[in-house]
Amino acid sequence: MRIATFNLQNLRLRGTHLDGARDGDVPQDHGAQAKALDRADRALTAQVIRDTDADILALQEVFNQPTLDHFNTHDLAPLGADYPFRTCLPGNDGRGLDVGLMSRIEPALIRSHADLTPQGLNLHFDALADDLPIFRRDVLLVEIGPLTLFICHFKAPYPDSDQVWAIRRAEAQALRTLITREIPDHARALWMILGDLNEPARNENRAAAIAPLRDGFAVDLLDRIARTDRWSWHNPIEHLYGHPDAMLASPALARRWPDAIPRIIRSGMGLETRRNAGPHLPGVGHHRPHASDHAAVVVELSGI
Repeated sequence: MRIATFNLQNLRLRGTHLDGARDGDVPQDHGAQAKALDRADRALTAQVIRDTDADILALQEVFNQPTLDHFNTHDLAPLGADYPFRTCLPGNDGRGLDVGLMSRIEPALIRSHADLTPQGLNLHFDALADDLPIFRRDVLLVEIGPLTLFICHFKAPYPDSDQVWAIRRAEAQALRTLITREIPDHARALWMILGDLNEPARNENRAAAIAPLRDGFAVDLLDRIARTDRWSWHNPIEHLYGHPDAMLASPALARRWPDAIPRIIRSGMGLETRRNAGPHLPGVGHHRPHASDHAAVVVELSGI
């Protein structure tokens, strides 16, 4: 079974037009010329997904279910990468960009936690209201085969203030609490956290906000890659590289697959990503066209 996570960078359907992989934070992401590149972006996004050959895809930044269905029908299926089981449920992102799932295997259960509050987990955080949703987007719990997956996208670290750090730390603690509630024997069960945890590339002399998910609770499979080659995201404005994209495995899963080393597929990233020596998909440009500002990360768990 191959499992991947991929932040699609603002995949949104407007009528019959999919927005391209652009955030609008640089001048070249605006205007008619930028819009004209949208189609090429999404063709590259689909090619990256095809090249993962993943059975299960955890997705971030998908606008809604119609967007995901359109993308599958018009971009993925023609490449032979059709995913019959697709889910994108409404979350808490102010722009409507949610987490999602595409799978070749039918899930036994999919459950949103967009409405979950600190109060609902018997938690309290000084930075958050007890009775408002704890997760900035959502956490999708997915039971599929022998695995339980938790698909998430934490608060972006902008501006990288103490308050934003506290929100991400609260999300991490809430996710840990949710996992222990859903899986009482969590140390022996087979589960993974997949998604964009938004741990910043530059740590402003603070402990990692996602520390509650590490420290023996879960094993970061990307730690099996050399630190210099672990990056899966690039910020061209500040020339930063990081790996916010997570594959955190339960201790039992990490022990069962000690040789499962994630593969980071950067072939759809823009040529301005200087550390990426290639290969590049045909048509990739300096800034755009590109598949996303994130790479896809895929791991194979043999025998299931």
